[in-house]
Amino acid sequence: MATVLLVRHGRTTANATGVLAGRTAGVALDQVGRDQAARTAERIAAVPLVAVVSSPLERCRQTSRAITERQTGDPAMSIERAITECDYGEWQGRKLADLSKEPLWRTVQANPSAVVFPGGESMHGMQSRAVAAIRRIDAEIEAAHGPTAVWVAVSHGDVIKSVLADALGMHLDLFQRIGVGPASVSIVRYGEHRPEVVATNTESGDLSWLAAASAPSADAVVGGGAGHIVPETQSGGPAEDRP
Repeated sequence: MATVLLVRHGRTTANATGVLAGRTAGVALDQVGRDQAARTAERIAAVPLVAVVSSPLERCRQTSRAITERQTGDPAMSIERAITECDYGEWQGRKLADLSKEPLWRTVQANPSAVVFPGGESMHGMQSRAVAAIRRIDAEIEAAHGPTAVWVAVSHGDVIKSVLADALGMHLDLFQRIGVGPASVSIVRYGEHRPEVVATNTESGDLSWLAAASAPSADAVVGGGAGHIVPETQSGGPAEDRP
């Protein structure tokens, strides 16, 4: 089964000022966000990617470019509108401090599956389109490149949280229990029997074990298994690494 790295874009000017950017054009990474994207790109550089798929919004395209520029190969780069930011409608562009006083805010926190943003989309609709796109692209990549293929999807916090909730078998109403920080990496494999969530919200750590040539097993390892083995490094022999 192929492996998808779900990467959130780095911090933006809107994140730093507490504004819900949504799909507003021209929202770019700030210096902190550019540094975050560069660190994530460095982490992923040890993994030969077959593709980098990005949300069309600028902050994701910036993060995607940072990742592809650190690759020694030439991964296919594409834009996928189905993993773009949630359409927050009339909430877009407003301060989070002000939105937290709206009656709908409590529903977003406790019962997101019932949320339809005024003038925008439902959170259920956001999850449905994003999950369908990630699963479709993953299947296409595995068919084209085999079960050892690794690819990246660069998207947004709520979108990635909703994809992880689906992979974990969680109801959307529980997805606020999942954290997805700026430029974080989460890892999912869609296996024959079930999705496997390998890691969530990682901001550091060696990912070179993903470059291993052997295909992951479709079966869950009873008892947990032996973990991942990091390839030999300049400092010595192989070492065990857990994301």
